[in-house]
Order: sequence, then structure tokens, then C-alpha cells
Amino acid sequence: MKEASSMVPVLLSGGSGTRLWPMSRELMPKQFLQIEADPSLFQLTLQRLNALSILPPIVVCNQEHRFLAAEQLREQFIQPQKIILESVGRNTAPAIALAALAAQREYEDAILLVLPSDHLLEDSEAFAHSIEQGLAFANKGHIVTFGITIHQPETAYGHIELGKVITEGQGYQIKSFIEKPDIQRARAFYESGDYLWNSGIFLFKAEVYLAELKRFAPDIFESCQKTFQSAQEDKDFLRFEEGIFNSCRSDSIDYAIMEHTQKAVVVPLSTQWSDVGSWASLWKAKVQVQDVNGTVKVGDAILDDVRDSYIHSENRLVVAIGMENCVVIETADAVLVANKEKSEEIKRMVSKLKSLKREEVLNHKTVKRPWGTYEVLMETVEFKVKRITVYPGQRLSLQSHECRAEHWVITKGMAQVLNDKQILQLKTGQSTYIPAKTKHRLFNNTKQIVELVEVQTGHYLGEDDITRYEDVYGRCFQKIN
Repeated sequence: MKEASSMVPVLLSGGSGTRLWPMSRELMPKQFLQIEADPSLFQLTLQRLNALSILPPIVVCNQEHRFLAAEQLREQFIQPQKIILESVGRNTAPAIALAALAAQREYEDAILLVLPSDHLLEDSEAFAHSIEQGLAFANKGHIVTFGITIHQPETAYGHIELGKVITEGQGYQIKSFIEKPDIQRARAFYESGDYLWNSGIFLFKAEVYLAELKRFAPDIFESCQKTFQSAQEDKDFLRFEEGIFNSCRSDSIDYAIMEHTQKAVVVPLSTQWSDVGSWASLWKAKVQVQDVNGTVKVGDAILDDVRDSYIHSENRLVVAIGMENCVVIETADAVLVANKEKSEEIKRMVSKLKSLKREEVLNHKTVKRPWGTYEVLMETVEFKVKRITVYPGQRLSLQSHECRAEHWVITKGMAQVLNDKQILQLKTGQSTYIPAKTKHRLFNNTKQIVELVEVQTGHYLGEDDITRYEDVYGRCFQKIN
């Protein structure tokens, strides 16, 4: 076991992809979105750590998002300690417990800096300064949270009521946690100066967190201990027995520990901050790029008398006239038009779409895979047409389909294809037909991208009609990946 000479950052990267729909989806939650061609929120969180003396991060994410997390870490040239994979979301208390157990295994007296990976935070220097202040409390055995200095009345955020001063301007006891207030209470909180916004950022010794979890939520502690005992290493990934973790009770760190512990301390953090919980909050966070009418425009949009709105065009021209306080989001397969003040209700509409079994809830038209991407160009009851891109040096799994046949036409590059027992070298313009139930695979052994058009025919064309026999990405027991 190594001595912890610094903090271990823990990035919490769950999410169901509902808040910023239609840009976010179940398989592309908001932290991985690259809004306005910026780095993603996940990557901005990683960049925020540059000013601190820290160890490599632990990332906790859903197993469906593991390759998104791994790729975005790679793009930042960061080798994580581990990517912990949850089979289901069980909120922050269990997620942090698994990270604490993983950190303890590697570092004696590990200190965890727990960060949501889907927040915007403007001032990295102020962030680093507050973390250094919090470290003094964490070293003394406190569980530290960070409260954002309130800039205006806000009903979308939880609040922390300050208790007694521990160190003037640096740390306070916590008198109470308040859920999202109505506007009258939000104004009173702002005017009193005795409240901060709850940022969801924490700093503490792993052993202190686990001891307090065992004390106040012993069932969660026991479930996480049993889950961790089933851990299996898979490259950078840490997997667990699904049945054990699925039975764990879902709860947040706030409810499970912070509202009960006597070790809680809050450290103020003065910066522009947003949890990006809705299109309205993103509009508010982008004040620096609002036009003279208070509107944020992203992409190909022509506006006339549009005020205090957020307009995002991804694929097509959007023309808007005489609108106020609206959100218009255009993607390849869905368009959202909403009153900006109603944007937090998108979650309800996504639930409705899910009940209707709409694919737009799950995926974008272009779907990312660890080996590349695919885009559905056309789909009917009888056939489906995809454009598939395979990155240099990557390969598809060895697989077969029970219900469908496929016809592959190479449109760019050179691919090696295993079709039953034949190994084919196919270049641009060449093709192969793969009958149903036939084992097949594609390799891109070149340094160039391979593109192909895939035409599927059969009585069922769902993405879950797949049997994997061999896969370098560890997906042989995953249906849809």
C-alpha cells in the first residue's frame, strides 16, 4: 500500500441524459456533450484539477458509458487510476463508497476530492484556493463540502445554511440543508448572507467517509463492501457482481451522511457556477455570449426579434421570428421547442417518449462505439441502412445475428473482413454479403479510417439481435453496446 502524498479526485459521472434532451440521451448524458464545440463538461472538470497537486483520478460511471469516459480521458492525456463501472445508478452515497474502497486499497490515509463531472465552474484559481482551505479541515477528520457564494436569488439549487464560524472566511459548521426553495425563500436566503448554494463537491479522508456511512447508513456500507469484494479488473475498468450492487439502496451523500454527521464543514467558494440542470440554467451560465437581446445562438440560425432565448442548430438552418424566453434545440432526429421557464419539465416529456419506446431517448442518429461510429441513414420495417466508420487499428467484435442478413459495401479505405470461414481484403467499391446466423467480423488494420454502408434485411432489425463470441472491448456479455 502506498502513502497518499496528495488527494485522489473522484469524478462522479452518472446521469440518464434527460436534462439537456435532445442533445443529451441515455447513452450520451450531458457531461460528455461538447456543447458549442467546447471541451465536454467532463473534460472541463478534469482541466480544473490542473492547478492542484493530485493523484490520477478515479471515475465512477455507468457501464454503458465506459468507453465515452475512457475516450475523453485519453483526449486529455490522462491515465485514470480506475474507471469504476456501476451496473445501475444508486446515487452518490454508494458511488462514493466504492471509490473510497478503491482508493484505500492503493493509498494509506487517502483523501478524496469528490466532484460532479457535469457542472460549469468559471474560476479555476478560486476553486483551487478553496480546495486548499478545505484540505486543512479534511486532514483533521472533517467531511468538507463547498458552498457557492450566492449571486442572485435562485430556485433551481439546494442551499446550505451556515452555522458557527470555525475559521473566519474559511470554514463554517452546517446549520441545515435546504432543498430547492420557492422564489420568496430564495430572495430571503440571498438577502440574509447566511446561505450558500450546495455545489455537491466534497473533500474528506476515505476512512472517515466509510466510518460515517457505516454509522448512519449501515445497509449501504454493507452492500458496498460486499460489492467491492466481487471486484474484477478489466484493463482500466473495475467491474462488480451486478446482483449484489443492484440490491443496494439508492441514496445521496447529503441524505445518508451530511444531514446526520457532526463532522460536516462547509467552505465558501466564490465563482460563477452552474449545475447545468436545464436549458435555462445553461442559457444563464452563457451570459458572456448572449447577444444584445439576451439570446444565445449556436450553429446556423437566423433570428429576428428573438429575446432572452437559447437557440441551438446542429444540422439545419433554424429561423426564428418574434420569440421571447424560449428554447429551440435542433438535432438530426429531434427538435425541442419550449418556454425557457418550463425547460426543467423536459424530464417528464422524456419519460413519455420512453413509454412510447422512442429511439430518440436512447441514442443520437450518429452513435459512438469504442471502435468508431455508426449512423442510421434510412430505416423501414423491411430494411435498415447504416453508414459505419471504423477508426484506424480498430475492429468489430466477432458476432452473428439471428434475424437479419447484412450487405457491406466499402466506401472508403481498405478493410479485412471475416465472413464465415473466408478472410476477404475489401477496398473501396467492393462488397460482401453476410447471411443470418453467420459469424463475421471487420478489421481496420490500416492507419486510415474505413467507411462502409451496411444494408440490413430481415424480420427483426433491432440492435439487440447480436451474439458476440470475441471482443477486445469486453462486451461479449453485453447485449446493446
